[in-house]
Amino acid sequence: MSTKPTKDDELAGSEQPFVQHLMELRDRLLYCIYGIAVAVAVLAIWPGPNGLIDFIAMPIKAHMPPDAKLIAVGVFSPFFVPLKVLMMVGMLAVLPWIMYQLWAFVAPGLYTHEKKFALPLIIFGSFLAYVGIAFVQFFVLDKMFGFIQGFTPDSVAATPDIASYVEAILSLYLAFGMAFQVPIVVMLLVRFGIVEVAKLKSFRGYFVVLAFVVAAVVTPPDVISQLALAIPMCLLYEVGIIGAGWFSKVSKKPGDEEAEPDQV
Repeated sequence: MSTKPTKDDELAGSEQPFVQHLMELRDRLLYCIYGIAVAVAVLAIWPGPNGLIDFIAMPIKAHMPPDAKLIAVGVFSPFFVPLKVLMMVGMLAVLPWIMYQLWAFVAPGLYTHEKKFALPLIIFGSFLAYVGIAFVQFFVLDKMFGFIQGFTPDSVAATPDIASYVEAILSLYLAFGMAFQVPIVVMLLVRFGIVEVAKLKSFRGYFVVLAFVVAAVVTPPDVISQLALAIPMCLLYEVGIIGAGWFSKVSKKPGDEEAEPDQV
């Protein structure tokens, strides 16, 4: 008997050998590296490593004594810290490009109606990540350092090490950038049938507790930064619930609505 694929099976015959998948993955990783290299080269010219460090150091310098500077304790810190900051900002600058390469790698395994919403999700996810990082830079760090410096005795000179400062803000950038992806995660969970919107609504109380636990683990031990992470996570969870119902409807495969009455 003939076992020809049905017309509705868009993925029939699109299977690729394992080696070809590895080659595709290699190419996508190289594209990501090329994008980061271009961004780093541009940022090295303008505003340069010194300009980037001056920018990210603004929140803590605002709470330091006049003319005070961050210090470099390590022997190689004056070289490695600017390089680390340059790489970090370069990766953030091409985040949409990196997410696009990830989408391009998995795109052959997606249906047409799913591909249509992949790029908007990439743009939305990148936007949320940038919002989270900007929230850290322009609000969280200022309030956090103001709170911490308020406990510094008058006899103590607060002159933090630049390496530890960069490491601390990098962890905050990562934590907030990932935490602000909550709406994307919620919408995908509902779209792929892993959980229902009603279940997410009943899970609200547990998520609030979970958000505060996560904030306590990934942020410094101060109340300001913990609240600054937990509260937006709770709000974004509600945004995800609202968006999940809409997204699961508009991203359905054509014909799903007609098939539902026959299943009853």
